[in-house]
Amino acid sequence: MSQINIRNLSNENDDGSPEIVGVSTFSATSFFVPPKGNTAERPSDCEPGSIRFNTDTSNLEYFRGNTIGWSQFELINPNLGGGTGSNTGVGVRGFIMGGNGSPDSTREEIEFITVSTLGNSQDFGQLTQGSQAAFGGLGNRTHAFYAGGSQIPAGLNVIQKITVASTGNAVDYGDITAGNRASGGGASNQIRSMLGGGNLGSPATNVIEYFSTIQSGNSVDFGDLSGAAEGVEGSVNSSTRGLFYGIASYGANTIEFITMSTTGNSSDFGDLTQGVASGAGGGNSTRGVVGGGYTPETSPATRVNTIQFVTIATTGNAQDFGDLTQNRSGMNAMSSPTRTVFAGGAVYPTFYNVMDKIEIATTGNAIDFGDIAGSGSTNGAIFNSNAVSNGHGGL
Repeated sequence: MSQINIRNLSNENDDGSPEIVGVSTFSATSFFVPPKGNTAERPSDCEPGSIRFNTDTSNLEYFRGNTIGWSQFELINPNLGGGTGSNTGVGVRGFIMGGNGSPDSTREEIEFITVSTLGNSQDFGQLTQGSQAAFGGLGNRTHAFYAGGSQIPAGLNVIQKITVASTGNAVDYGDITAGNRASGGGASNQIRSMLGGGNLGSPATNVIEYFSTIQSGNSVDFGDLSGAAEGVEGSVNSSTRGLFYGIASYGANTIEFITMSTTGNSSDFGDLTQGVASGAGGGNSTRGVVGGGYTPETSPATRVNTIQFVTIATTGNAQDFGDLTQNRSGMNAMSSPTRTVFAGGAVYPTFYNVMDKIEIATTGNAIDFGDIAGSGSTNGAIFNSNAVSNGHGGL
């Protein structure tokens, strides 16, 4: 085995760097300094596996290829234990927060599951204020967020936070700057949470805002959707892209996307196989899934059990994935890198406590996961809850 002992390796003439080929091992007791630059300076013509230090995020990141782009190294393990029964296993945690648990239409309860297991949810704590129809899918490895929501007829502009590794009550984190908002779409990665659409009482809005998930404070403007959007549940996103569906009219089949590291207006992505309102969005960094919902543009409006999926790194139309165990709308979704769990929902006025699960990499019908235990609500039957996990597609 050949060996080169060096103190420094560089190119002083700026005409190409030295290249080491073959099987190489770097061994030292000190360190090496990778290339660095801000987000705007990310190169786009490098080899997959290239490493750099991002001075905007203060994180190492690596290039995953032209269609996916740059992702930061994740140093936090999302696999948590700490429950009893089905939650004694180690895995990604999912959270069910708030919602309408008739007759309690503004629940304060927070419950959790371990996504890799099967079984019923367990009590986690309480929100600072109960509501339903908050922005879903907002969280990173360490915290989950509950933003906005409706207290019928009044809305909320409060952003609340929980710490995912413990159990306990939510605390105040900041405010939604545009005002009281509910029934919008959420997307998040390790450092940002995006709020798209929703309603400001009436009518629906096209505003996109974001807030930092690593420093408390109010949301700020990001850009606009091409049209107003509401009745969008949960998140469909990778660490770089966030997708919003149902743009321009309630339950439309349109899908648009944003690049989360920048700011600006959304762009066209494609169409759902069927336009739905109040469908649940989830998935991993590769695939986004939308389950259930109802079809307000058909007569009569119908609750559906269909599951659709898209490939997030590309653009294009959704494809059929399979079916839920129960036709319903107003549920929400929690995801790990391999599994999505759909929780609650209703065919109004009947509410459900059912939780279904799918394996994201395959296609096929959902199977039973367990039940929402329903502390503080009738048999755990919940409509318009908020759900998120510490292992969703944006992480």
